Amino acid sequence: MEAPPTALAAAREQFLAMVCEIRPELHRYCARLIGSVIEGEDIVQDALAKALYAMSMRPDLPPLRPWLFRIAHNAALDRLRSHGHRLTETRAELDDVAGLDDRPDPFAVRAALSRFLALTVTQRSAVILKDVLGHSLEDTAATMDTTIPAVKAALVRGRAALRATEPAGPTADTSTRAQLDAYCHLFNARDWDGVRALIGEDCRLDLVSKSQRRGKAVGMYFGNYAKENVRLEVAQLDGRDVLAAFADRATTPSYFILLDFDGDRVSVIRDFRYVPYIATEATLG
Repeated sequence: MEAPPTALAAAREQFLAMVCEIRPELHRYCARLIGSVIEGEDIVQDALAKALYAMSMRPDLPPLRPWLFRIAHNAALDRLRSHGHRLTETRAELDDVAGLDDRPDPFAVRAALSRFLALTVTQRSAVILKDVLGHSLEDTAATMDTTIPAVKAALVRGRAALRATEPAGPTADTSTRAQLDAYCHLFNARDWDGVRALIGEDCRLDLVSKSQRRGKAVGMYFGNYAKENVRLEVAQLDGRDVLAAFADRATTPSYFILLDFDGDRVSVIRDFRYVPYIATEATLG
């Protein structure tokens, strides 16, 4: 019999249930701000961990959605700074701009993630929050920690800049394509012994937002897949080759799996099945 969950684990599960409906929206924001659906989810995970810790230190719970967006916004800026991006401080863009159309711009909703990277961070944040996610000017300004006139100015300039950009072409490194093809072939043939033979002894498994395993415990992961109708195909996502998972005869990817290799063995598996909203944001190559 499994041991009962610890108080910390129970609190984490309760918190994740509370934020379940907000997470896809947080990911839409972070993915566009950073330019990657994969890194966008990393930021969401980081923001939720910070929020859970902060909740344990507070006497009461603040309004959840704006509080989480503020934490995610700051976490995304920290990630951009760590990547060496300049001008990551949100700031007033000089002055207000007359003639702002307060309605969301539908072009921003359809724009590819890569196009947002051509905007300044201030413009990017304003356009994503207001046009893509439909936040009010007041909520957008609160998330960005700036003024409504500055948001209006960023919207006018950001909308114009977004329309002037061209989507980036595919840049995937296909050096692991043959290894991924071999993994897919064995997986789809349900040759689980063959799949396990590709797994390194110290392989790390990350079931994103669910659990982590390492070494021999990773082998049990495939036992669960043996009971399910999931098919894998190699695809390109965020400039790299990934595995697109199609569940129950779906015609579009249900979620994604990332593999890293050390020589000819899998060293890391990142399975995003428990955060399927990523698939709705993905543009496959």
